[in-house]
Amino acid sequence: MKKASKIPVFKNEEEERAFWSKNDSSEYVDWDVSEKVAFSNLKPTTKTISLRLPEYIIDELKVLAHKKDVPYQSLIKIFLKDRIDQELRQAL
Repeated sequence: MKKASKIPVFKNEEEERAFWSKNDSSEYVDWDVSEKVAFSNLKPTTKTISLRLPEYIIDELKVLAHKKDVPYQSLIKIFLKDRIDQELRQAL
């Protein structure tokens, strides 16, 4: 096996993402000796957005969130993810 190339130091996650989208990881990592690990405490990168919703929708979301004992913004994320998954399954 040839010697693996050194992985560059990245300024930020966006730079790293761009690098890996254009480079083959097998040139940098010997996958034959790799081990599976779980990073259970990692949170996905988030981006703040502004979303204008009618007040009645927010009120209804808050009622539902209260019934489920979750913050209403978390419930919005759950609803969005569920719908995105549904749409992607239908698109296949």
